[in-house]
Amino acid sequence: MDSPLQLSFVNFKKDSYIIVEGKQNADRFFIVRAGKVRVSKEVEVVEEEDGNVLGPGDFFGVVSTMSTHSHIETAQAITDVTLISVHRDQYGLLIEKNTPVAMKIIMGFSRRMRFLDEALTRLTLKSTAEIDPSHLFKVAEYYVRQSQYNQAYYSYHQYLKFCPNGASAPVAKERMAKIKGYAKAVYLDGSNEEFNRFYPKDTMIFTEGMPGNELYILQKGSVKITKIVDNTEVLLAVLKTGDIFGEMALLENKPRSASAIAFEDAYMLAVNKANFERMVQAQPQIVTRLTQLLAERIWFIYKQLANTLFSDPVGRMWDALHIQLEKNRVPVRPGAAYTFDFGPKELVNLVGLPISEGNIVVQQILANKMFRIVDNKITILDITEIIKQAEYFRKMQKIERARKDAKQS
Repeated sequence: MDSPLQLSFVNFKKDSYIIVEGKQNADRFFIVRAGKVRVSKEVEVVEEEDGNVLGPGDFFGVVSTMSTHSHIETAQAITDVTLISVHRDQYGLLIEKNTPVAMKIIMGFSRRMRFLDEALTRLTLKSTAEIDPSHLFKVAEYYVRQSQYNQAYYSYHQYLKFCPNGASAPVAKERMAKIKGYAKAVYLDGSNEEFNRFYPKDTMIFTEGMPGNELYILQKGSVKITKIVDNTEVLLAVLKTGDIFGEMALLENKPRSASAIAFEDAYMLAVNKANFERMVQAQPQIVTRLTQLLAERIWFIYKQLANTLFSDPVGRMWDALHIQLEKNRVPVRPGAAYTFDFGPKELVNLVGLPISEGNIVVQQILANKMFRIVDNKITILDITEIIKQAEYFRKMQKIERARKDAKQS
């Protein structure tokens, strides 16, 4: 017998707090049934696209609940409110019984993700994230300069496919002919037949700026998500087995906002739009997983946005390492060592610093005797050192912000 879906109704009086930023153990989210709720953050880096006031049908607390991280926002009742409370364990049942609600959450997440991604690009990289297929040529040129011919060949191919009469088409053709012998690009035009795909290490799965019509479920190996801005490759994430990626282009019919490259040999399932809609109906567990992953990414991007506010690059780097510990749910025990799945170069990419400045900062941090570099991976001998340093710089940042606010008022 199916277990019943148990949703409870809760009432809050005007001005009362419903959830509080930073509090752990988010195990339920809320859908507004009646009344209005204001959502705010301690550090409001960007104004939310849909505003901060929620009404009937809107939901909040999903990011923290579904990513099992601490709350990233505070919600306060503006009027007396009635809310529907959904426990994390009930989400799968909610999808089975009410697919439109799940799709509303996923589409809402997808829009929020794209909006935040664009905000992060503007803040960290001082440029806009709106890209079109002509950007593919710039991506290809970057990789050719780095002698990364798999990525370059793939990007030139996409540029010629989507901009056959583009201003740089003759140059792209000439470059492709030169590097063809050195490039091992695969699935240049995707495939309607092959759902099971294999991408050898350092081959491109898709590139920023190209239209997208598939999402991917990573079954083995790892994939890095990157972005080229101002001649710098910025590492956004390293994905592992079980991760889903590429869903935003599929859900919203917009160009890819970042590139995906096999970090190691990678095996994956490719899912197109028609298959995805069937999947939502038939396999709610995949929708639950997708919601968890989107929630995880939104949580992470909020942390990255707050990281951009550090005026001291050393503080930014300590904070970035702390975010990685939180993201990977590393238990905090004094004296416990931890090895990150990246090296100094990727750490510079993570905070989006120019290479020359980033290398100086990373050397300062790695001079701390608690660090070791083993097999080009960063190891910390005692993770409490990262927490201590990140908290110190966070405190300094708060003092500096308070001083600035006092001067302005």
